[in-house]
Amino acid sequence: MSKEEITQRAIEDFSKVQRRMLLAKKENAAETYADLKEEYINLKALLNTLGVNLSQLDKIKE
Repeated sequence: MSKEEITQRAIEDFSKVQRRMLLAKKENAAETYADLKEEYINLKALLNTLGVNLSQLDKIKE
């Protein structure tokens, strides 16, 4: 898998996790939110390593 493919997949996963985090927060699902937050942090670290500017992609900003 190329760097571009890895980056694209990570961006898609990051967006999905953020959508689910926002839903969990809205539904007061604290455990679900905490679980998703771990994945969010991992994806954010990966995207930063890949040089992706998250300023417009990051809706959670934690």
